[in-house]
Formats: sequence, structure tokens, C-alpha cells
Amino acid sequence: MVDLLIKNGLVVTMDKDRRILKDGSIAIENGRITAVGRGIKVKEKPEEVIDAKGKIVMPGLICSHTHLYGMLLRGAPLRIEPPTDFSQILQRVWWPMDEAMTRDDAHASALIACLEFIKTGTTLFADTYSGPNSIIGVLDKIADAVDKSGIRGIVAFEATERRTHAEGAKGVRENERFIKKVEKERMRRVRGMFSIHASFTVSDELIRYVRDLASRYKVPITIHASEGLIDPLHNCERYGKRTVERLRDVGLLGPDVVLAHCVNVNDDELEIIKSTGAKVAHNPMSNMLNAVGVAPVPEMLKMGIQVGLGNDGYIFDGFENIRAAFLLHKVALRDPRVISPMEALEIATIRGAGLYGLGNELGSLEPRKLADVIIVNPSIAPTPLRPESVAGHIVSTVDGDDVETVIVGGNVVMRNRKVLTMDECEVVKTSRRSSEKLWVKLGAIRR
Repeated sequence: MVDLLIKNGLVVTMDKDRRILKDGSIAIENGRITAVGRGIKVKEKPEEVIDAKGKIVMPGLICSHTHLYGMLLRGAPLRIEPPTDFSQILQRVWWPMDEAMTRDDAHASALIACLEFIKTGTTLFADTYSGPNSIIGVLDKIADAVDKSGIRGIVAFEATERRTHAEGAKGVRENERFIKKVEKERMRRVRGMFSIHASFTVSDELIRYVRDLASRYKVPITIHASEGLIDPLHNCERYGKRTVERLRDVGLLGPDVVLAHCVNVNDDELEIIKSTGAKVAHNPMSNMLNAVGVAPVPEMLKMGIQVGLGNDGYIFDGFENIRAAFLLHKVALRDPRVISPMEALEIATIRGAGLYGLGNELGSLEPRKLADVIIVNPSIAPTPLRPESVAGHIVSTVDGDDVETVIVGGNVVMRNRKVLTMDECEVVKTSRRSSEKLWVKLGAIRR
């Protein structure tokens, strides 16, 4: 029997034909989509029917790269000398924060981040946490928050040797422990992966160690790659190679590797990414914030490199990130033709699922796929909402606040803007308590 029937919507399927159905319906049973089309007939009365007339029905957004704990830094009045480049941003902002974080802070940040993801239509994210003084067991705290929220998460600890080699190995072991736990407990909505901070903070030995473990457990690896100039300059000076060349030569790259950013890469490195099957998580708003440059995403797409969309812990509204990806490359290349509305939408949905080997399960509305669906009701749509205009409306009209209903695995986690899985007020209180303590540690405020 059909558990949930969504009817009369403008259905943006994101299937291989990118079909958009006027007055379309979606039937959901046991957490999966059983039918997508017009005029779906069901034998028995569904348990629930949602009338989506005048609304957009589309796959839940996928955030291909984030740092949930970045939520706790939002608006922080840091009393520091303003950084002039990316390396100073790391040294003056992020690394002190990393060292101040506790496991409870990680839990609080995951709760508030998941709440914001729900409110703005993201149903799957890939997160890397970095806190050298809160390594052991921290992924359990993050997973607990994800589980409470009802959405999906791929989580990892960001291994780094910037302080000691032992600390890098400890981070890798936390990932391995959690990956084993996921498999043993058969977690459905939370997965594990391996994460390496960046090539300029790790040795070849640690990279090989992670590569071997990821192959053994058959899970993805993610690493920041050529976000700022510090990365290629470090590798050229120390190894005589650019970042992606070194990652290839050390044996890391493959179809299970997600390279975050890839801003400062050249044509040879793009060819290496393509030939190895590695994938890229694009973070346009974070790249603008940190003034690191513009990733050559249009060229990647032309080459057939798989690209997803992330937020890097900055703006969690996926629709804002879609809009940034849609616009940034036009101005960077001074060409209004680059990145079409549909391409911007693809990297936030079906391509994002492909980054983590989930393209057969998520990212589009098709029979047999997991029923991760959002219903969007644009508050202001000054022009007709039609199959031929909906992609343009998504990139130019829709905001996260327009997301009305969120469904994950057939379960409604937000209905008519009310989150059903979390107490919003309590989550906000928890986040504010945690961030206040953190800001005191960082010297941003006084008690």
C-alpha cells in the first residue's frame, strides 16, 4: 500500500532525461519511490496525501562538503588582526577554533546545522569535523544529532599532522572506529568516510595509510585540494609537484575521492582529476568569503569531471549556494552563457549524489530510489511557474525559506515549515550556550 502520495505538483525529476512534469505525482512506499508521473492511480487509499498544486516538487538538496561546526562561528566578533590571505585565515580563525572545540560543541553545532539544513531543503550532507582536543568519540556525538534530525549525513574527522604525526594517526583511527560502528549497527541515514585536511598539513605516509583503509572498508575519502595558494606552493617547494600531481603520485586519487575546492589547479591537474575518476566539491560562497579565487568549474563540466556543490561551513541555505554557482562563473569569465540553470541544479542534486557513490539511491525522483523529496512554495513568483521556467525560478526566485515540506526516506521531517523531528527552540538555546562558551575561549567576548 502507498504510504504517501504527492499529487498535482510541478515535479522536477532530475532523472536522466531531466523530465519536468506538470500536475505530476509521486507515490512512496516503505521509504522508496514507487511511481513518478501524471495521473498515478493507486489501488488502495494512501495513508497520507499531499496536494502540491502550484508548488515545486524536487529532490532534496545535497551538500557535498561542509563543516557543521562552522555554525558556531557565525557572526563572531573576533578580536584579531584581520587576515590578509587564506593561510592567515586558517592560523588566526579556524585553527584556534578547532583547538577550542569540545565534543559537546560538536554535538551542538551538528544539531543547529541539521535544523538549518531541514529548514532550507538539504536532505544529505558530507561533513568533516576538525577538533584536535576532542577526537575520540566525537563522530558518535555528531551522528546522534543527525539521527535526531531525521536527515542523512556522511561524517568524518579531518586528520591532520599540523601539530604532531601521532595526532594525524589518531584522527584516522577515529574514522576507522566509526566506520566499523556504522557497519556493525547497520546505520541507515548516517555513514562514515575518511577525511584528510589538506596535502600541506599531512605526510605521504598518512595519505597512503588513509588510502589503504578506505580501499579496505570501501568508503569515500575527502581532502581539501588547492583551496588557497598555500597548497600548490607548499607542494611545489617541498616535492617539486603541484597538489593534484602529488596526490596522484602518492596513490590517493580514484573514483572514491572527493577533492574539495580545486580553485588553484591548472589544465594538467584537471586532466589528472579526469583520468583518475576523482570528483570535486565546489564551494563558491566560501571561496568568495576567503578570497581564494574561482574554481574552473565550467571547464570541469566540459571535461566530464563530476562536480557537486558544498558550503564549506559558511552559508547553509542550499539555494543561496546554487545561485552563487550560477552567477560566479559568469562574472569570472565575463561570459553570461556559462553555467545554465539546469547545470547549477544538477550539481546540487544528482551530481552531488554521484560524488559519494549514491547516484543510484539519491539525487533524483525515480522509481526504486530513496524518497528524499522537498516541496517548495515560492513566496514571490512574479512570472508563471511552468515546466520551461521552473529551473530559472529555482536559481533566481527560490530561497530556503520557500521550502515548505521535507521528506527523507518517506518520512515527513518538516510539514508546512514546522520541523517535526527537533525542538527548534531547544536546539537554538543549545547552540547559543555552546557558541558563547566558545567565543569566550577565543577572546571574542567577555562573560
